[in-house]
Amino acid sequence: MAIRNIILEGDELLNKKCRKVEKFDDRLHQLIDDMIETMYKAKGVGLAAPQVGILKRVVVIDVGDGIIELVNPEIVESSGEQREQEGCLSCPGDYGITLRPMIVKVRAKDRNGNDIEVFGRALKARALCHELDHLDGILFKSRLISGDVNLRKN
Repeated sequence: MAIRNIILEGDELLNKKCRKVEKFDDRLHQLIDDMIETMYKAKGVGLAAPQVGILKRVVVIDVGDGIIELVNPEIVESSGEQREQEGCLSCPGDYGITLRPMIVKVRAKDRNGNDIEVFGRALKARALCHELDHLDGILFKSRLISGDVNLRKN
């Protein structure tokens, strides 16, 4: 495993749509392992492949109840809403209030290509939405609620 560099806001890779993963091989496993190590080192709760320079539909999340590895994820159901503060490892020091679903259901593949479903509520739902946005080139700042913004730069 290796710590990868996290790409920062301003790098055009963060604005690109990622490609679907077709090969579930050792290279994918290495990417996922590196992303997990990188996320923990950066003290994040989620990381998407484009944040480490790889335009593949892969995310890892851990909101405190264990690691979730998602390949080719898509939100298939959502309900409710929450307005909470978000930040991003690619936008260090910046935070703001976003509007996200309270509950989401995600379908994806695991690292071996098996079908999985993940349900998220509250923080987990927010993290899932945030990381899946990265796969479509969307940063959380485009989801900020006008008037409720608490954006700051350290």
